[in-house]
Amino acid sequence: MGLFSAETKNTGSSETRKFHSDYGQLLVDGEIIEKGFAVLRDTFLFTNKRLILVDIQGVSGRQIEYYSIPYNKITKFSVQTGESFDLNAELKIWVGSDTIPVEKKFNKDINVYEVQKVLASHVLK
Repeated sequence: MGLFSAETKNTGSSETRKFHSDYGQLLVDGEIIEKGFAVLRDTFLFTNKRLILVDIQGVSGRQIEYYSIPYNKITKFSVQTGESFDLNAELKIWVGSDTIPVEKKFNKDINVYEVQKVLASHVLK
């Protein structure tokens, strides 16, 4: 439940191999995973083309939904942090003309500001 970071151009760390082993079938030709974050049971994958949200559902975790969000379809995003006694944070992403954002909660193990920084670097190009 920590931060995974991967550059596929590198020699290939164990984290990189795990990302490609687990999610390589989701990628199109020429697409690479640039950075990833494991958040509780879910995963954020930042590729050179899009954001992929891996949403593990159900008690058994056998049902998985993959959200594919092209960066140019993200209209805005926000980060909400808790107070000092509440270490949870939340990231909201609005896609296209949707008025309801995609929402993900973060615990203290993940720096939501780092996730926001990676997202901003792709969306604000």
